[in-house]
Amino acid sequence: MLLEDPNFAVRPDFTLPEHEAARQQLIDDGLTNEQAARSLAALWTLANNADIERWNLRQQHLRETRLREEEEEEERQQRRKEEEEAARLEERKKNKNKYVPVVRGKVPSDPTILPSQYAIRKLKAGDYCELHYFTNRGLEDAKVSNLVAEPDAMVMLPSSDGLHSWVPAAAVKDPKAAPVVKDEHLTWEEFNEAAPRMITMMRTYDWPDDRRIAGAMPQTNSNSALCCYTSLNNVDAGTRP
Repeated sequence: MLLEDPNFAVRPDFTLPEHEAARQQLIDDGLTNEQAARSLAALWTLANNADIERWNLRQQHLRETRLREEEEEEERQQRRKEEEEAARLEERKKNKNKYVPVVRGKVPSDPTILPSQYAIRKLKAGDYCELHYFTNRGLEDAKVSNLVAEPDAMVMLPSSDGLHSWVPAAAVKDPKAAPVVKDEHLTWEEFNEAAPRMITMMRTYDWPDDRRIAGAMPQTNSNSALCCYTSLNNVDAGTRP
């Protein structure tokens, strides 16, 4: 097997003394020294041309083999991609909930207000509701009540149209709950806690702008008493002095 490319082989100079033994064999057969040197050169050329042909055929075979292997590898890679894609689609089909796109919205900057179910029912109906339920103390009482309340308990109450309907027990004022502080007995701090929260909840339940809490003013004879009026359907629905 040829290890070097014969295309770059250099023909020896057969007239040199180092080739005298080879020339002598031809001279013994009747050739002159010059004829013997030319004959040796011609024989080398024929042998080198044969080596070149074998070399080129071998290199072509190697290129074809390499190209075939590359194509086969490319086909294997393509089949693997197709199999992985088919497996991925099957996985998405079996576990649709896992791949439901997440709607990315803005993180709310306002703190979450979770008053008692009783206060929420009042605001939904447009009824008067004490500010106490929106103070820090009222919200804390609501949280404790929600933790201990029976989630499935229901009670029947009359609605505004005279009919009775079932409502969650948590939406009914509990007579055993902590006492509610009347609006006029709230401190300034409690009023400042409750008023913005109540207005926010009114917006949540679509109270008209002109019927939300319209103003708040302290009574002249007490620094802790408040007067806050809210009007809904010409009925005083806010805190009353």
